[in-house]
Amino acid sequence: MDEEYDVIVLGTGLKECILSGLLSVDGLKLWKRFRGSDKPPSDLGPSRDYNVDMIPKFMMANGTLVRTLIHTDVTKYLSFKAVDGSYVFNKGKIHKVPATDMEALRSPLMGLFEKRRARKFFIYVQEYKENDPKTHEGLDLTRVTTKELISKYGLDDNTIDFIGHALALHRDDRYLYEPALDTVKRMKLYAESLARFQGGSPYIYPLYGLGELPQAFARLSAVYGGTYMLNKPECKVEFDLEGKACGVTSEGETARCKKVVCDPSYLLNKARKVGKVARAIAIMSHPIPNTDESHSVQVILPQKQLGRKSDMYLFCSSYSHNVAPKGKFIAFVSAEVETDRPELELKPGIDLLGPVDELFFETYDRYEPVNEPSLDNCFISTSYDATSHFESTVTDVLSMYTMITGKALDLSVDLSAASAAEEY
Repeated sequence: MDEEYDVIVLGTGLKECILSGLLSVDGLKLWKRFRGSDKPPSDLGPSRDYNVDMIPKFMMANGTLVRTLIHTDVTKYLSFKAVDGSYVFNKGKIHKVPATDMEALRSPLMGLFEKRRARKFFIYVQEYKENDPKTHEGLDLTRVTTKELISKYGLDDNTIDFIGHALALHRDDRYLYEPALDTVKRMKLYAESLARFQGGSPYIYPLYGLGELPQAFARLSAVYGGTYMLNKPECKVEFDLEGKACGVTSEGETARCKKVVCDPSYLLNKARKVGKVARAIAIMSHPIPNTDESHSVQVILPQKQLGRKSDMYLFCSSYSHNVAPKGKFIAFVSAEVETDRPELELKPGIDLLGPVDELFFETYDRYEPVNEPSLDNCFISTSYDATSHFESTVTDVLSMYTMITGKALDLSVDLSAASAAEEY
């Protein structure tokens, strides 16, 4: 260990792995984490058949994370499978998210006249090209707010709700007062991702879960001469007299370096708490009701539908992605904590799951860095949010990459390198 490296990356979370995944756990570890030393019931199936992602997120098929994985060539170590369904909670019911003009016409989310208005808006979005003013219809989307753009089409609040939260994947309603270009780009990404596999959702997910990512990056790093040091306890970042990170010490040995990359837990004195996430983990013997028997699915519960300040997310995967024994489903309900009773806050999402075999709760604090990396050589990621997709996570990764290297990552790649696995 006593050598010098260009960069030392602490941790094996997804952000750290991309810059060098999330740790998945088997059934027994999950049980011990939440139930202590009790032995799990035999009807849950073999422990080794579980791969439970503790921060579960789907990947947008045409999104930035998939482009990043292809850019690093890590996809040759991974197999993906399309996610069955993408749904939204509206007026007390779960509905499929319409993403194109034709789906809008068939959706029960809207009445007949609203469908026509929504179809016109979807066509505008689908035909919009940032570099072709003829498709802009006289609107400068860098100046026009999302609210102003949508009001041009006369859409009602319910339609705006699912467009903003289930298609554009905004976490709250601040986007309405921001330039519309971002929302239009997000909607186009959703539709393009949906079209990639002609499936029921725009998302893909690795077979055996996100725990495959750290392994794939470990292989890739080794190919390019990187060194992995596993099971290193109590890693302490060392600083020189100028306050710059100069190494990491563990078990009495120090590895010297020029830069340190880590999550906030390693350097809490250089981060501030910005919120808390509550999560329920359910093991079930059935799919989430009203999702067309989907074996993998995302359901977004927009803030307005629940009287909250931010959205709630349902994520479900199962044995079809090799993350649970045959016949078992793993569902997560997550949200930003807004009261002093986080378990109660998750009730609207848990109520949608139907009967559960086991239910676990957890909360964790969210932090963001407050340091200046150019002064201390510490590049600290932000904590994971409550979303069940990766778009916000990858934005942080790419921003860190640019800070560390001084250059932007070129993500113009051949997306076919991350094709979905065949059904079997």
